[in-house]
Amino acid sequence: MTPRPFQQVDVFTDTAFLGNPLAVVLDGTGLSDAQMQSFAAWTQLSETTFVLPPTTEGAAGGADYRVRIFTPGAELPFAGHPTLGTAHAWMKAGNTPRQAGVLMQECGVGLVTLKQLGERWSFAAPPLKRSDISAENLDPVLAALELDASEVIAVQNLNNGPHWLGLLVDSVDTVLALEPDHAALKKLGTKVGVAAKRQAPDAGLIRRANREARAFAPSTRIANDPTDLEVRAFAAPVGVAEDPVTGSLNASLAQWLMADGHMPAAYSARQGTILGRAGQVFLSQDAQGQVWVGGDVVGCIHGTVNL
Repeated sequence: MTPRPFQQVDVFTDTAFLGNPLAVVLDGTGLSDAQMQSFAAWTQLSETTFVLPPTTEGAAGGADYRVRIFTPGAELPFAGHPTLGTAHAWMKAGNTPRQAGVLMQECGVGLVTLKQLGERWSFAAPPLKRSDISAENLDPVLAALELDASEVIAVQNLNNGPHWLGLLVDSVDTVLALEPDHAALKKLGTKVGVAAKRQAPDAGLIRRANREARAFAPSTRIANDPTDLEVRAFAAPVGVAEDPVTGSLNASLAQWLMADGHMPAAYSARQGTILGRAGQVFLSQDAQGQVWVGGDVVGCIHGTVNL
């Protein structure tokens, strides 16, 4: 067992304990895949990251460091909140990017660029592959979510490293009322992101009385919420029933929803409401069409971990 520098940060929030926590082992050298996976399972956070020196190819491409990202049940090629959180922890540990205001991360999908845009850091959303889904494959997912097809405005398979099934539904209330069958989603092997545009007042009808009661519970309603989109992420196949705030999902949702005219070229999303969080993700598209995903990060724990 070796003492290794460690931080735990809260991502997509400017207030500790209201975002998505991330464990960061700042020196993962010499650890086996099994050791990394075991520690990630022990933390029981949605993701745990391990910082390593860049590979030869990564260094040639300008990488400042390499990161490996683990959920409690699997390794991911890319994830958004670990990207922002690891960058924050790496810089707080005294490291400096090769280029001021720009940081290059190497991970499973290759090189990911982060930039300081205004007061916060943002990462460049990796290229998105998306496709339609057949009714045969969609129906069991809707059943697991207890959603009627009439409540779904649009649906796409989204893949920017992680694969998500993205659903745009009729109202924020519909999103907040969902009580998924996580065992069914795990059996289907499907990670699902559900989103709705925020309107005042929220549009749409709640189909069942228990849904209505939950949707309007005080803990889930925020007066004058400044965000434009409400998001929930269900990831039972990788050991996370509901993720508090999800950068990779918000990145792919933005690429899809902006391209198809459902959302403008700059907006903010809220996630984690039902879990008692207040995550906020800032999405924007530049003149070249690149989507950037930004958020605040707060440090919570600094020390060492024996691994």
